[in-house]
Amino acid sequence: MTTFSDVLARQLRSNPGRPLVTFYDEATGERVELSVTTYANWVAKVSGLLVEEHGLERGQRLHIDLPAHWLSVVFLGAAWNAGLVVTDAEDADAVVCGPGSLGIWAQTASTRPTLACALLPLGVRFAEPLPADVHDVGIEVWGQPDGWEPWDPPTPEDAATEWNGEVTSQAQLWAAAAGASLSSGDRLISETDPASPPGTASFCEPLANGGSLVLVVHADPDRLEAIAVAERVTGPRRDQRIPRGSSQD
Repeated sequence: MTTFSDVLARQLRSNPGRPLVTFYDEATGERVELSVTTYANWVAKVSGLLVEEHGLERGQRLHIDLPAHWLSVVFLGAAWNAGLVVTDAEDADAVVCGPGSLGIWAQTASTRPTLACALLPLGVRFAEPLPADVHDVGIEVWGQPDGWEPWDPPTPEDAATEWNGEVTSQAQLWAAAAGASLSSGDRLISETDPASPPGTASFCEPLANGGSLVLVVHADPDRLEAIAVAERVTGPRRDQRIPRGSSQD
């Protein structure tokens, strides 16, 4: 019986400097690596943004409409840190979106917190002004502290995800992740958004077992295999498209 906060705290105690999330965007050449400590700092900042700035409370639902990206992983952790439920339902209490879906979510921004990520390197702001009532994460997040504790902490019984109406508690989520066939230090590679039904395990399993995630977008099969070799991927692969090669055999 545990929560995201417990799992992250355990990893911070055991090996805070190890890589946790390594992100490649082959369309832009961007590579971002977050250690456990750096990830925890981002989670704290975004937790404060969601709760202190936008008034979200434990048990409310957050729709994360981002592509596979390191900020998607950050918002996933921040939601669980604050006791929010990550959902794919369109009637969520708050929404996080990227440039691709900004126009859609801006239409309801006056009725609920709507946060937008430019998805530019270093998490910077949008170059152009956003629609009315939409908040730019690249502006607001930097004023948040690197440490944040919930005044109403989530419990293991609290819901963590709601995918297609099916609810999974934090305890269920982390029990499944801890039971994965991973060894400490294993590195997984995936192209799937971790804040989505098929991708959640690709982040939760490494976090629970002392491993790490290599998240890649816009790569052709040869480049994907090259990244797997360069990043010393050792764990079971999460995308059928990735061929088996010498980096894992």
